[in-house]
Amino acid sequence: MNDCVFCKIVAGTIPAHQVYEDDDFVAFLDIHPQSPGHAQVIPKRHYRWVWDVPDVGAYFEVVRKIARAQQQAFGTDWVLSRIIGDEVPHAHIWVFPSDQAAGVRNDLPGNAAKLRAALEA
Repeated sequence: MNDCVFCKIVAGTIPAHQVYEDDDFVAFLDIHPQSPGHAQVIPKRHYRWVWDVPDVGAYFEVVRKIARAQQQAFGTDWVLSRIIGDEVPHAHIWVFPSDQAAGVRNDLPGNAAKLRAALEA
């Protein structure tokens, strides 16, 4: 979809602090984070709603992978998720550590590096 900001991130025409990518999904840090490491997990193909993604189980496995990495990277057991979908008309799941997480909320490059390291561990 030409005017979708998330499709532009997938295409690489809008920069993002990407932390995860596979054949079907990508995760990147939110530019207005609720806490350090707040990520958006999206399908690479454009679907309007999370419930439209054909293999929603695979989608939630990626969300779990990101949440576990956030626990490790930011020293918290409490990771929240949120599915609303009215902010951007592309399926997306917010995944963010509690506000008790260790780290600086607006250090996007540093938080992305921490999260990528935890995903590689």
